[in-house]
Amino acid sequence: MSETTDKEKKPPLNGRRALPSNNSNDEENEVPEMEAFGLIPRGFNPTDYLRVVDVHMFKEPHEINKQQHHTDKYYNPKLIVRRGQSFQIQVDFNRPYNPETDQFWLEYLIEDAVYLDDEKEREEYVLNDVGIVFHGNINDIKLRSWSYGQFEENILDACLFLMDKAELELSGRGNPIKICRVASAVINSRDDNGVIAGSWDNTYTNGVPPSAWTGSADILLEYYSSKQPVRYGQCWVFAGVFNTFLRCLGIPARLITNYSSAHDNNANLQLDFFLDDEGKVDTTTTKDSVWNYHCWNEAWMTRPDLPVGFGGWQVVDGTPQETSDGMYRCGPASVQAIKHGHVCFQFDAPFVYAEVNSDIVYLRRAKNGTQVIENIDTTHVGQLIVTKEVGRDGMMEITEEYKFQEGSEEERLALETAVMYGVKKQTTQGTSYQPQTDVDMEFQAQKAVLGSDFKVTITFRNKSRNTYTATTYLSGNIVFYTGVTKNEFKKHTFSAKLEPYSSSAFDVVIKSSEYLSDLLDQASFHFFVTARINETGKILATQKATVLEIPSLRIKTQGAMVAGKEMSVTVEFTNPLKQTLENVTLRLEGPGVLRTMKKEFRQIPMNSTLIWEVKCIPNRPGLRKLIASLNCDALRHVYGELNVQIQKP
Repeated sequence: MSETTDKEKKPPLNGRRALPSNNSNDEENEVPEMEAFGLIPRGFNPTDYLRVVDVHMFKEPHEINKQQHHTDKYYNPKLIVRRGQSFQIQVDFNRPYNPETDQFWLEYLIEDAVYLDDEKEREEYVLNDVGIVFHGNINDIKLRSWSYGQFEENILDACLFLMDKAELELSGRGNPIKICRVASAVINSRDDNGVIAGSWDNTYTNGVPPSAWTGSADILLEYYSSKQPVRYGQCWVFAGVFNTFLRCLGIPARLITNYSSAHDNNANLQLDFFLDDEGKVDTTTTKDSVWNYHCWNEAWMTRPDLPVGFGGWQVVDGTPQETSDGMYRCGPASVQAIKHGHVCFQFDAPFVYAEVNSDIVYLRRAKNGTQVIENIDTTHVGQLIVTKEVGRDGMMEITEEYKFQEGSEEERLALETAVMYGVKKQTTQGTSYQPQTDVDMEFQAQKAVLGSDFKVTITFRNKSRNTYTATTYLSGNIVFYTGVTKNEFKKHTFSAKLEPYSSSAFDVVIKSSEYLSDLLDQASFHFFVTARINETGKILATQKATVLEIPSLRIKTQGAMVAGKEMSVTVEFTNPLKQTLENVTLRLEGPGVLRTMKKEFRQIPMNSTLIWEVKCIPNRPGLRKLIASLNCDALRHVYGELNVQIQKP
């Protein structure tokens, strides 16, 4: 006889069995049976005893458990079920089960600390194996797809290995707080030989440039195989792999982008930019930086270690920026706690609070040695915080989940709360800071394609009856996306006459010959503009990042797109630069369609078109996505993607 049970119908338990509850008891069959001799004691019959013959876990992809728990996509023969949801097992006995005289029990201990009650959000934040990375800068937002691949073959084993690597005790592997804490350290290699080695200096010797990766699976599988850090990653790579790890383990997770993200070295909610006597930024004394963008993750969980109300989305960050409890890690930090300034709650809330709330302060050292504040920008940092929309590839703004509206009473109260709980906040009271209030200065950069000339415009608005002259200095810098300068490629000084109650615009041309030879990965520039009002001695200062448009890859398909049948995929690219591209690498992948494929090309002459055709056999029906990248020393961050509908056979 068979008896089907689930966890909702189990009898109350008062103890724990000696054997694990999922053990089939088959080994008990190996005990030799007693050979009866002589008289058999009255009333004793071995067949009277209820004995388990077999246990069916319904663990095949087509069977009920993996279907109802949405775990049929895992390439894993084991039973994989999700917390907080009933599942079925079938127990076979040696004889018919009599509920009046027979007793047996099963024991489960399942608590769901990561339950998300919205079905569409569960589908997005747990089941979706492709996501969007938003990059670029606040004035020119760009996006690219990233393959999480949490259901790909051996990825679950690789993720479980990370917990072994982090030496997380078995009792802690059901605790999402502990899992996120140790994983944020093991995702990077800084102090524990973890998954990814970071590189931010444009040198990627003996490794893969961060921009070339199209997803997490290759990185995790290489680490699982070699047990050595995979080279190289930057913030979106750390965040992409971390998202795969979390979703693979059933923890709802999403990738976040914070535009104009502060890296505050001394955690005083103030980014100090030091100016020299001419009003130029002194790069030797300026240690703080503003990243064009920074990617981290949010994981959904309860926080029983915090007061009520601080559960839900938690910031976790695997990018190694600063140490926390002696290791390069960050989080989990409650988003609600960050918004309301309750930075006393663990873990690392003050650091995240500074990333989205710091002020930019321009300082100049006077002749007597004192520091004079020339300008303060309270709105530049954390202007926009975004993530992927649920069920679509669009952008969803979540800035208000992290901070109140700039200048509101709620924002002031949150800041006071953060300061009360120990966040350092320097004050400008009692200083000589007296800004020029009757003249405004704005800076705009024309959108341009990589390899072309473009112009930038500096606009002054004189709101007074006075006539002013402004000695203006423009500094154009090629920068890493972290805001760190590689070199200054443009210097331009001019004098501007500002008539009363009028606006004046001044254009400066940036030639491609000035920047192409030194351009970095993301074609990113950082412009500083300072203007001294000669009549008052006051300084106006502003800064802005801009990113050039990079050409994209074109992906096409041919033939019927049916699971189990061969199809053709073509990747095309036209070289837009006035030079030959050398040592070019193309990557193509698509979860459920094809594993990552690579192709090397020695040269792509200027204005010529490359065509690469690939044959593949998709194994999973439904809406899938193909993702491609191109990489070479002269051109990086070149991507292409295509949605494809794979039909059932």
